[in-house]
Amino acid sequence: MEDMKRYLALLSLWAVLVSAARGATASTPAAVPSPAIAYVITGVNVIDVEKGTAIGARTVTIVGERIEKIQAQAGTAGPASARRIDGHGLYLIPGLVDAHVHYFDAPVFGRLMLAHGVLLVRDMGMPNEYILPLRDALNRGETLGPEMAATGAILDGDPPLIGLISLGLKTPEEGRAAVRAQAKAGVNMIKVYSRLDKEVFLAIADEARKQGLKAVGHAPESVDLEDAAAAGLRSSEHFFGFEKVLAKLLGEPVRLQDNGMGADAGYLQRLEEVDARELRNAYHRLSASGLTVCPTIVTFKTQTHVSAILKGEFPGSEYISSRLRETWNQLWSEQNDLPDFVWQKWASMVKGLNQAGVPLLVGTDLTLPGLVPGASVHEEMAIWQEAGIPPADVLRGATIGPARFMGLDDRLGSISEGKTASMVLVRADPLQDVRNLRQIEGVFLRGRYFSRDDLDQLLREAREAAQEKPGR
Repeated sequence: MEDMKRYLALLSLWAVLVSAARGATASTPAAVPSPAIAYVITGVNVIDVEKGTAIGARTVTIVGERIEKIQAQAGTAGPASARRIDGHGLYLIPGLVDAHVHYFDAPVFGRLMLAHGVLLVRDMGMPNEYILPLRDALNRGETLGPEMAATGAILDGDPPLIGLISLGLKTPEEGRAAVRAQAKAGVNMIKVYSRLDKEVFLAIADEARKQGLKAVGHAPESVDLEDAAAAGLRSSEHFFGFEKVLAKLLGEPVRLQDNGMGADAGYLQRLEEVDARELRNAYHRLSASGLTVCPTIVTFKTQTHVSAILKGEFPGSEYISSRLRETWNQLWSEQNDLPDFVWQKWASMVKGLNQAGVPLLVGTDLTLPGLVPGASVHEEMAIWQEAGIPPADVLRGATIGPARFMGLDDRLGSISEGKTASMVLVRADPLQDVRNLRQIEGVFLRGRYFSRDDLDQLLREAREAAQEKPGR
């Protein structure tokens, strides 16, 4: 597993990305959305993501940023001045979510997200001074792109793995102080990381709870995943921690110390050796603990052809700026292609987690090589479905699940009267096949409608912004 160790160790060089990201929004200003008007969508099939059903022939009236009414017959619904959209044969879903991003080229990322129906993201680690103002600009509609929740800086051991975007903490007292400082800064959640000492992690989780914030991120290498969940880790990212679950069930020694993220990933290859009943029991214990998992399988699948990616040979390469492309080559030029078993075995485990009732969030770890904003969300959903997770469950993991986890389900994540009109019109039923979500006819972002022509224009603008020479 030397390749895996090398790949994961390279994440510590995120500082290069951060330096470039700090200037990303200033170099190419994003367009400010125009005021919303009233719309009436007639004859549309409304997807109830919580029940996993489609409700046919509905008329949906949108006034300003809100869904005003959903009714069975059109009649003369809506203001006389409303723009009417023929929804016959179309399906209306809540906006999609990418629950694990590192938001980089804002003018490019924002346009691509909208064009792919991704209307909410959770940023999982950037400096406070960069990401929190960007989050606020997105959420106020001053910058074009999805709404955002953000963790701000990462809380890690000392020295931290990812220097410029992390706070290195040595003692429980430092951990508590860091949580209070992050809460004062206005973060939405507290991001914890792999090098934290167990006692420091426990203090952070406790202080986060006192501050009314969720602790999310990596189960530290020093803490058993079940213990981390019991202590208050509310979302676990990637497969980190699960490789140690397998080691324990195989009767192998479990090293609760900093050996590097994913250092025990080889145990994934031995998944079939694990007693199926004992593994199900472990999943059920995690479910009972309240843990949510954001698996980002697409990250590991994409890295199986990183050598081709670094040559520019991947779909969507035209949307990757020279700045980001150069960064990829600096960080991953020595990386060999990852073995297929990593993402394949992890996908099988994610199916088991779903069957055990562990809530799952669709996320991508966006900004890693080969991941294209928005498009990678659709790739992640397709992987889940191909692993055997029902389309309705996949759709929940990309809509109501993350909205609920972020505390935004009072207005996002499902379609009902009074909620924010952030929705996507697609041309085929996603409950039959989640790949139908790629057939986007239009997008509503807080009541503003983007037609198919508008979305194509956003794609052109994103491509042009990505291809601009640095310094222009």
